[in-house]
Amino acid sequence: MLSEQSAATVRATLAAVGAAIGEITERFYARLFDAHPELLRDLFNRGNQAAGTQKQALAGSIAAFATHLVHNPEQRPDLMLDRIAHKHASLGITPEQYPVVHEHLFAAIAEILGDAVTPEVAAAWTDVYWLMAGALIAVEKRLYEQSEQRGRREWKVVERIEETADVATFRLRPVDDGPVPGYRAGQYVSVGVTLADGARQIRQYSLTAAPGSPERQFAVKRVAGGEVSNHLHAHVREGDVLQLSAPYGDLVLEDTGAPLLLASAGIGVTPMIAMLEQLALTGHQAPVTVVHADHSPAVHALRSDHEAYAAKLAEGRSVFFYEQDAEGAGRPGLVDLADVDVPAGTHAYLCGPLPFMRAVRAQLIGKGVAPADIHYEVFGPDLWLAKD
Repeated sequence: MLSEQSAATVRATLAAVGAAIGEITERFYARLFDAHPELLRDLFNRGNQAAGTQKQALAGSIAAFATHLVHNPEQRPDLMLDRIAHKHASLGITPEQYPVVHEHLFAAIAEILGDAVTPEVAAAWTDVYWLMAGALIAVEKRLYEQSEQRGRREWKVVERIEETADVATFRLRPVDDGPVPGYRAGQYVSVGVTLADGARQIRQYSLTAAPGSPERQFAVKRVAGGEVSNHLHAHVREGDVLQLSAPYGDLVLEDTGAPLLLASAGIGVTPMIAMLEQLALTGHQAPVTVVHADHSPAVHALRSDHEAYAAKLAEGRSVFFYEQDAEGAGRPGLVDLADVDVPAGTHAYLCGPLPFMRAVRAQLIGKGVAPADIHYEVFGPDLWLAKD
């Protein structure tokens, strides 16, 4: 919790810092990568850096955390912190890296804001940073302690399945034939590959099989300019070895027996497949509404699994929306829940592009679903906070 003096200073400077936070994060990353080029090469997503999305996500999280502290001084934004901590743990972030970030972040603040950064302002925002960093370090420590796997582990590809022209499923078993730690439906693993220029890049992919499988299974969509997705599609075949982290991720299925709605778009279908398989295996009895949006049936990855698992549920139903070629396969256009029954007490899980999730969330709230019962997953930097 911020001291009264720090809270007053942060409150007074929040607008100025918020207005400049984009410039600050731009300068921060430039300084950080100048001093530590290995971080860009081997840790940070180079595609997100080039697109600016990582900068937006960092700016949004800092601004959101500071705003929360001054308006809710007795509480921490644990949901936001947990999401960041899971991503950090999947990347292997350590406490020793936080002082490095502090050094370059605060140098960037001083450069951008100049004389406005008095000793009092610097001290107050240092308090904000270390409150956030300390909370993340604590959550990450707990996640590491709970994990049954330490560091990266080598897994051999035992099967590759071409789902669509641009989506492939990879099934892997541990090279050491040791026990396979459990996970929860909805979680992801970090996959590390070495690219042609020697860079070691890491990406997260949702697991697409229900918990309990002796394998790891994930689907990868090939995207334009995607370094890792294109490498996996072009070069990884049965018999090849990949490095995987332990499973992480805070969007996990909580089956309380309530009605459920699982809404996805595009490759956001992947965590939903694992959730649906688990619900089918455990005999979930309450209604489950499966909603998916895609460009066309031909690019709807894992569609057969989507339909099959939903059909196994006692009260499962699927509603698919396609922008093209919908006739006989689904409904035309974007997701419209106007005539879709959403039972009282429904818990919803969303995964897909931000515009899709925002639209579905608004429709669900309009149908009486409690905002606290709507959960989401963003692939890549979480820009929800950056835009709210």
